[in-house]
Amino acid sequence: MKTTASPKAPLPVQTPNQLEERSRRARTEPMSVLPLGDGLYEVESASDHTYLVDLGAGRCTCPDHIFRSARCKHIRRVAIEITDGRTPPPGQLAVECQNADCHESIFVDEDDDNSGATSDEESGQPVYCEEHTLWPGDTVVDRETGDRLTVVDISDLRADAVRIDAADCTVAEYGTNSEYDPDVPVVGVVYPHATVRPNGVVPNSLRVYVFPRTRLEKRA
Repeated sequence: MKTTASPKAPLPVQTPNQLEERSRRARTEPMSVLPLGDGLYEVESASDHTYLVDLGAGRCTCPDHIFRSARCKHIRRVAIEITDGRTPPPGQLAVECQNADCHESIFVDEDDDNSGATSDEESGQPVYCEEHTLWPGDTVVDRETGDRLTVVDISDLRADAVRIDAADCTVAEYGTNSEYDPDVPVVGVVYPHATVRPNGVVPNSLRVYVFPRTRLEKRA
């Protein structure tokens, strides 16, 4: 599973007299938090040391916690980032939106079959943020031709598993798709003159074309 870490930066802080020292340092020191799953988090500190936090058990591998049994700044930083929505809570992981122009972090269930958006070879299904998720009726642009198309179906099948009978090859093998990953799902589209019903149903008279998901760019 390839997860993403929060940016290494200080956080907004309350006035000094409202925070004890460890809480103040948890906010003001630049740290990066990487969720590992099962309630474990890797924290890179301002000094570039890396510590492992077990949030559920309230443990950290840093000297402050080990030798002083303190609720150290690293444990506090993980809790703060979860509360602020910068880091996923236990049971979830952060993955990047797979749209070519967006790398926003998305929180997904760590046991979800689709949670391997960037590295789960079992599902092979990329995950997209809300802005770039496709739905029937959405307008997309073909990156190769610039044509505006209307989405009618998003399949779970990979581009290298769907055949184009007329071309006697798979979607992935089709000439103009050679630059796109073969393991992404295919999307069914129609051209602009087509009228798609509100429920996503396409009249039988309209021809549906299939493209690799990464070849299509969502447009408003």
